[in-house]
Amino acid sequence: MASSHSLVVLCILVAVFGNSSAEQSRGLAEEIQLAEYIANKRPSINLRYRLRYHVAPPVGWMNDPNGFSYYKGRYHLFYQFYPYNSSWGPMHWGHSSSANLVDWVELPTALIPEKEQCFSGSGVVDGDKLVLIYTGHQLTSTEPYYNESQYIATSTDGINFSKYVGNPVLKSAPNDSPDFRDPKVWKYGDYWYAVIGSKTDDKHGRVLLYKTPDLINWEYLSIIGESNGTMGYMWECPDFFELNGKFILLMSPQGMAPQGDRYKNTFQTGYIIGSFNYTTNKFVPEVDFQEIDFGHDFYATQTLENGGRRIMVAWFGMWEVPYPEAQDGWAGAMTIMRELTLVGNRIIQKPVAAMNNLRQSTHTVTTFASNQEIEFEKTAEINVLSMDLTKSVSILITGTNGGGQAWIKWDPAVKKVIVDRGSNDIRQVEWTPIGAQSWRLFLDASSLELFCGEGEVVFSSRVYPDGNWKVTNLSPVSLNIEAYYLRTSVPFPYNASTSLTPILGIILLLSLLLPVIPTL
Repeated sequence: MASSHSLVVLCILVAVFGNSSAEQSRGLAEEIQLAEYIANKRPSINLRYRLRYHVAPPVGWMNDPNGFSYYKGRYHLFYQFYPYNSSWGPMHWGHSSSANLVDWVELPTALIPEKEQCFSGSGVVDGDKLVLIYTGHQLTSTEPYYNESQYIATSTDGINFSKYVGNPVLKSAPNDSPDFRDPKVWKYGDYWYAVIGSKTDDKHGRVLLYKTPDLINWEYLSIIGESNGTMGYMWECPDFFELNGKFILLMSPQGMAPQGDRYKNTFQTGYIIGSFNYTTNKFVPEVDFQEIDFGHDFYATQTLENGGRRIMVAWFGMWEVPYPEAQDGWAGAMTIMRELTLVGNRIIQKPVAAMNNLRQSTHTVTTFASNQEIEFEKTAEINVLSMDLTKSVSILITGTNGGGQAWIKWDPAVKKVIVDRGSNDIRQVEWTPIGAQSWRLFLDASSLELFCGEGEVVFSSRVYPDGNWKVTNLSPVSLNIEAYYLRTSVPFPYNASTSLTPILGIILLLSLLLPVIPTL
């Protein structure tokens, strides 16, 4: 039931706009009601696993990052969001913003489902507007009982968004596949281009290329990439960009069979390196598909180019796995932001430089002796320096009161880095350093991210300890380390400096949309 505040606002909106705009009035009232719901729900969230420097939903469920963009001096990160339960539901777009890719504030929910659920998409700046291009997922009465089209919504302040009255702007795939989603849009010359994930008639994943002069009238161009039957039945969340003179097709295939150490997650995320010509609209693969992250929990990447840097973020999660935090009133998170470069035939990932700003006090231990334990609070950065890769390494990460644990290992016999969460839940990959023989490990309240060497191998995995962190060197040799406590940089647990309160949200909505009402 709507609160009394929401009902009062709805009456004001209808009175000002009139009956002809009753639908718009109801939409604004829904936004205000949702803001109130989030504020009222937030105090009940259990904080035991709550991340301190990763973007996470204020309440409820989060999956894919969306609309990653830079607008009016701030980075904007949207995400798939269902506020009313900590499991997947009708998709909204949650919204966070940052000046530096590290310190994030919450903003009001950007998109609320109506006839369409608001599935994944991207964000671009067109003049003075921030434009969101997203997939409208609608239920139908005939098999497969859904259909997907592309919609747009615009904003002139980066907070309040209006859906285009002529939606959808792109109704269907060339073969009318109902799976037609996750548009990623960029500009080249006088045209906007988009890659969209879809399926062939025989259920093979593929990526389609479109262009438009105005983000409304779209022209189909070509198939950028397509599964040969071994690359899955659906390619989700495609991205297409140039990196160090080559073009990268980055996507998340569904339905790939495991092959030894590879493709062990429910679904995968990786990339193909090739060349592309804007005249022929043809992408020519030159290097086969490679996974971009080797951890347990990584999916649905988005990238952004700003200031000559290509920045990537991903959903720090995976489909069809348990989320222990779900019983606490929330589920899902984003990875930390990574800067991408291409070295030879692989993408190198490094944490954005601003991550160094999170460092607080330095831990006093520089020599980490065999069988020594170090306790941290909820966050830490641990750098293992000048590793002797002829010796085995084993580091146990667990809670001070037990709970979830992980072993991070180096096996010189097979030259593999291993992240083992126990019960044979292992991810591993060969590592040939191209420079530094070191590890950079980030621990948050229920996560680890490991960057090996220059970032040629990266693991992202969720781990759920009880209490604070306890790190034990189980290696037969001492390790040289430097370690830091990391400060909180996201809303925690809920304060005015890192989130827009419901009252502020209401004021913004009314002052921007109802100029006849005085602003406060």
